[in-house]
Amino acid sequence: MPGSDAPSLGLRMAMELRALILLPLCFPGLQGQSPEVQRRREGDALYFECPYTAQTEGWHIKYWCLQKGGRCQEVVNTYYGHEKKFKDGRIKIEDNATSKTLFINMTDLKAEDSGTYFCAIYQHYNQYIPLRVVTLDVFKELLKWELDTLAVQCPNSNSVVWCRREQTDCTVLVEGQTSSRRSAIQSLQDRASIKYAQETPTVTMEKLQTQDSGVYWCVVGSEHTQIMEVVLSVFKRTQQHTAEESGNISVQCHYKIAAYGAASKAWCKKEEGNTCNVLVTTSSEPPAGPSTAREGVRIQDDTQQGTVTITMEQLQVQDSGVYWCALQERSGLFRMEEVTLSVSKALTPGGFPDTEGKSRKILLGDSPEPSSNGNTFIILSVVLLILFLLALITSIALGVRHYKLLGRTGHREAEDTSDRPEGTAQPGSAGRRESSQDDSQGPAYINLDVQSQPSPQDPLYCNVEPSQAHRNPQHVEYAVIAFNHSPRSGRE
Repeated sequence: MPGSDAPSLGLRMAMELRALILLPLCFPGLQGQSPEVQRRREGDALYFECPYTAQTEGWHIKYWCLQKGGRCQEVVNTYYGHEKKFKDGRIKIEDNATSKTLFINMTDLKAEDSGTYFCAIYQHYNQYIPLRVVTLDVFKELLKWELDTLAVQCPNSNSVVWCRREQTDCTVLVEGQTSSRRSAIQSLQDRASIKYAQETPTVTMEKLQTQDSGVYWCVVGSEHTQIMEVVLSVFKRTQQHTAEESGNISVQCHYKIAAYGAASKAWCKKEEGNTCNVLVTTSSEPPAGPSTAREGVRIQDDTQQGTVTITMEQLQVQDSGVYWCALQERSGLFRMEEVTLSVSKALTPGGFPDTEGKSRKILLGDSPEPSSNGNTFIILSVVLLILFLLALITSIALGVRHYKLLGRTGHREAEDTSDRPEGTAQPGSAGRRESSQDDSQGPAYINLDVQSQPSPQDPLYCNVEPSQAHRNPQHVEYAVIAFNHSPRSGRE
């Protein structure tokens, strides 16, 4: 189909509308009916009901038809009330006379099952009474990883066009592409191809990327009629790494040896937009895109294991960002894996960030550097031990001093008692009575100490208990009272 334009969505809708207009003309019973649209992915099922009226109850043969050119292409029918199956048993029909309803069940749907269907009652001479119409859209849903290869077999056709559906039309990728469309998706067109094997066309798309996700059609004929729809979702592999400033990291990315063992590999940093700045590459040729060499970045490709290893040394905070392991080709870079790197400031031994951006270490011999929590615990333990020792020493000193004071006080009291004349009252001492064990056998004495110096005119009293006064005393009890008078001037 060289020179033909891309099939537009509006053209396809016009063709379907024309078919729907012809359908009521061939089947008047469908006039006024709006076809339902049922969208299913491959492997799903369609369950459809077609009620009918009592007027048609006597007609037993009912059909499930695929509309082709305004006519009924029989898919499955009921013959004398018996259920019949289509091909491999995926489609069956059942007539319930009690509920006056025709049931259609299509299981394990395939992309080639897409089309406009209707259920009908056979009248005579290839005449049908349509009951209900539905447009079935069955699509393939494919999930792929980046750098995977897509291979899709379109239904048998001698001329197949592979296009990508956009908002208003379908942009052709293989066969019939126009120059106005090639520049917009040149990379995707270079990776798409159609090959025929035993008259079966196979569409291939290589080096898939996330931006390849979308809806694709196989279309045929001069009118570009859709025969299959593919919904493609491409996912990227990701890694996340964290490191401290002045540290190192090592990143490994894997690939399929058979497909990409001989390809050049690159390590680039994602910039604004879709630009990825190449830092290091295994290719001897300069990259097609932007490139900036950076010291301390090395790349090694192990083609035996299918592994690319990237090493970055002396990391800085500004090295944080998004990086790609990528295939490097003349047409550009194709991402293998996306790596997110986060570099944080190094911490000092005290647990605070180094404001100068350099890590400082204090080494004590060959022992490892303790953590900040360990340092704090040791310091607190030493301080508490010192305080405890000080408290213990202070308590012992106070106890010894108190003991010595008590000893001295007792010695002085003993000296004062021995030096004081017996039976003499001293000023400042309390009055007390001393007697022998038996008052009746010896004289009794009363020593009276006066706290203050009395005046000669002040009377003195001596109280004697009645028990101590004998009616016939044989001994005389007396009291000796002594005063220490202070000298008075001019008086005697």
